[in-house]
Amino acid sequence: MQTIPLEDELGDVLEKGLRCASLTVEDLSLLTEVPLARLRDAIDYRSDLSAAELVRIARTLGLNEVGLCALGGSGYPSAQIGSLPFCLKALHMRHGIGVANAFLVTECGANHGILFDVGPGFNVLTADWPAEVSTVDAIFLTHAETEHAGGLQAAMRHFSAAQVFHPAAMNLPCGVPVEEPKVISIGAFEISVLSTPGHAHAHNCYLVTSRAARSGNGLLIAGDLVFAGSAGGGYYCPKQSQGQLRRVIDLVSPETVIAPGHGPLTTASHERRYNPFLG
Repeated sequence: MQTIPLEDELGDVLEKGLRCASLTVEDLSLLTEVPLARLRDAIDYRSDLSAAELVRIARTLGLNEVGLCALGGSGYPSAQIGSLPFCLKALHMRHGIGVANAFLVTECGANHGILFDVGPGFNVLTADWPAEVSTVDAIFLTHAETEHAGGLQAAMRHFSAAQVFHPAAMNLPCGVPVEEPKVISIGAFEISVLSTPGHAHAHNCYLVTSRAARSGNGLLIAGDLVFAGSAGGGYYCPKQSQGQLRRVIDLVSPETVIAPGHGPLTTASHERRYNPFLG
């Protein structure tokens, strides 16, 4: 897999942590005795916060101290990704200063597969498309934001035989609305739907497993629920987003590989140990 940067830096996590805790940066300064100017600098990506200050901030915001200190210091550790009983192709597309991800899951050596999210446009989606895969059997959307769903109409035209599945609350004029506890069998794969509102009102994650394999990890297509070292902003409801994050991480096995909508791959056990929002 290509090495790509984390979606969020310390400043992003602090902003999201404040939103989850329903605090202002002025509140945080008073509660932690960290000068307001230093907190604002950290949020603006100019942090020189000490480890002791980061610990006080983490405790006040209810964040994981180890993960927050890693983000503010030497760097967030990379996860060790285990083997999957199928092939996974991550399609990274430029989005702002980071990347948005779509994922193609296939039986290794097959010329067809399942596509999760479609990126902002078909041209960028297919820029690094594997030549051996000529079609997809189904398209699953995690949520409706443009960087994840903007290429849907063109993908539907190109892959005309593909079924489209999307969150039930998304109200699309096409495709099949799905919600938890729906399980969909397609070829060699079983896709369990997890309804995870919070980042958006209509948001699904999908747990992908092989119907035939006796070993190997599952794959969580996470959308904007969780990233390596962070979580999606709770724009619809921060408390709901946080609750869904904890629920899903506790639901899947520790070895589950997490394929997030932004940033690099990670695992459930790694994020349970380090992610600031799983403190």
